[in-house]
Amino acid sequence: MSDPRPPQPWMPELCRLPRVGAMVGLAELVVVVVLLVPDASAPATLSGFLSASGLALWLALGVTALLCVLREPLARLPPRLGAWVAVAVAALAALLGTGIVHALYGVTGSGPPGQGIGFWRFSLGCAATVALITALALRYFYVSDRWAAQIQANARAEADALQARIRPHFLFNSMNLIASLLRRDPLVAEQAVLDLSDLFRAALGAGEGDSTLRGECELAERYLAIESLRLGERLAVQWERIEPLPWTLPMPRLFLQPLVENAVLHGISRLPAGGVVTLALSQQGQALHIRIVNPAPDPAVAADPLGRGAGHAQASIAHRLAYRFGPAARMTAGWSGGYYACEIVLPLK
Repeated sequence: MSDPRPPQPWMPELCRLPRVGAMVGLAELVVVVVLLVPDASAPATLSGFLSASGLALWLALGVTALLCVLREPLARLPPRLGAWVAVAVAALAALLGTGIVHALYGVTGSGPPGQGIGFWRFSLGCAATVALITALALRYFYVSDRWAAQIQANARAEADALQARIRPHFLFNSMNLIASLLRRDPLVAEQAVLDLSDLFRAALGAGEGDSTLRGECELAERYLAIESLRLGERLAVQWERIEPLPWTLPMPRLFLQPLVENAVLHGISRLPAGGVVTLALSQQGQALHIRIVNPAPDPAVAADPLGRGAGHAQASIAHRLAYRFGPAARMTAGWSGGYYACEIVLPLK
């Protein structure tokens, strides 16, 4: 299955001018702090400040440009490993750069920054400082990016919840269905009213607190019960629950029902013969796997491709899950061989 919306790389984007400025500013701040340390053997001078500033700015720009170029290959690695590799690359670049600078100053006979300091002490000290500053900067930018993504995801979730509250077609179809059931099957009509009430109550509280895995599955069951009354034999539902499952696991509210709704709205309802929506839940090791599979028309030839209608909801849910469970949470989706599948993997630790 191919993912129509690849996840945002975890590696921070350093090619932006404000972030280049931040890296340069951090480098210059280190120079100022070092020169402000009292040292009677090597008092601070203007020439020493300018030399150290030039070296620091050159290293900052070089390391920033290198990490910018290597962002995509680094982002393919797991976040923890990729962060260590990024810091190691920055330290290695600083080691080579400062080694060359020290050697050039030695050949010309002029005094380099840190005059009187040996080659290895100078090079390794600069490399360690660059590694520390790079680690701090990457961590700050990573947290900043995740915070911005969560703000955007919250806005999308609120928009999705608002759309769910006022979506006319589903509400009107459900009310008409209930009205037609009142005389011939009042018990079924009563249950449909209760299911519809639970759905809209969940939509009203979509951004307030957490739900549980059990609560989200029950909400999806209520939605599918209403759609089964409307679509009849065209819609079949198959649940595959492999116990044990972490039913009390805290989950973001209204994360499963929109995915099930996409399966019905953009898949089953567009096929004259309908089909089966399969929801599989299992715990594999320390991860929860949720998979939703449904037949769907080919997005390349459909008048309203599935990705166009479901993309915003899927992106919002992926952001919310990543914020709740961290970078180890994964969500992939795509069409293949007449079926559309959406799979979620959530860490349990």
